[in-house]
Amino acid sequence: MAVVSLLLFGGLWSAVGASNLPVVTCGSVVKLLNTRHNVRLHSHDVRYGSGSGQQSVTGVTSVDDSNSYWRIRGKTATVCERGTPVRCGQPIRLTHVNTGRNLHSHHFTSPLSGNQEVSAFGEEGEGDYLDDWTVLCNGPYWVRDGEVRFKHSSTEVLLSVTGEQYGRPISGQKEVHGMAQPSQNNYWKAMEGIFMKPSELLKAEAHHAEL
Repeated sequence: MAVVSLLLFGGLWSAVGASNLPVVTCGSVVKLLNTRHNVRLHSHDVRYGSGSGQQSVTGVTSVDDSNSYWRIRGKTATVCERGTPVRCGQPIRLTHVNTGRNLHSHHFTSPLSGNQEVSAFGEEGEGDYLDDWTVLCNGPYWVRDGEVRFKHSSTEVLLSVTGEQYGRPISGQKEVHGMAQPSQNNYWKAMEGIFMKPSELLKAEAHHAEL
């Protein structure tokens, strides 16, 4: 029992004590802000009435909505150990915490803008290869105060918001979709969340660079 308690305490310390760390790591649970339209990536158990009929993904202005938390994981069929820094150019999955479905895209048309639909797919964190997104950023790692793009690994569209707004039952929420063209509409930034402490790998690389 003492060992289990110690392990749990250690995991909690790693999460809470990482609030000022500069890199984004696997296992972290974060909210992602579209910096052009000031909305956070969001999902909920509401399905599209057209296209794939899968769970919808939107952008919301609310800072406090718990449906805007996403867990950063390794790409499909792989494990990215908790605390591993996410490299620029690395494929990842973003799993919606409250529903267990992964950020997903495919060749369906989005309902408002006519771009490529983005949905949430899978059960309990397991979907398919269309859940993989490549992190595009400058430098070796995704840093917390930097803007990044997410490129769909299979169809090569960029996760985007262009301002189209839904009516009922999700009034005021913005459409999230995939676009082929890079623009200010596809920049995102990690905001609120629990950031896992970077692993020894990053420390080792920093030490090597100093030598």
